[in-house]
Amino acid sequence: MTHRIVKSEAQWRAELSPQRYRICREGGTEPPFSGQYHDFKGQGIYRCGCCGAPLFASTAKFDSGTGWPSFWEPIAPEALVGRDDFSYGMHRLEVQCSAYGAHLGHVFPDGPQPTGLRYCINSIALEFESR
Repeated sequence: MTHRIVKSEAQWRAELSPQRYRICREGGTEPPFSGQYHDFKGQGIYRCGCCGAPLFASTAKFDSGTGWPSFWEPIAPEALVGRDDFSYGMHRLEVQCSAYGAHLGHVFPDGPQPTGLRYCINSIALEFESR
């Protein structure tokens, strides 16, 4: 991504639903098996629910059994940025949209091949575009 979307918190709060704001701006997590995309099987592109940037292709989605949409790779490496997260007494790698900085979820090293990664993403942080 070549540019970063910069808005005030008041602008983001006005544009996003309260639930999306809590997850994407405040780093929240939706309950497992509650999001609209955890078992969704459509073909297309998953975009950032805050700015529309393309994040994941449906061909990289898999059922991890965790209750959140899971992907083994982003649509492009530059679509995401990682940030160390030491909350809850553990070390995880938070995944953010590189254009907006939205909290999307976390990435773990227990996914399928060919990457061995599991991008565990909140449904509310995504919008789906059908092919």
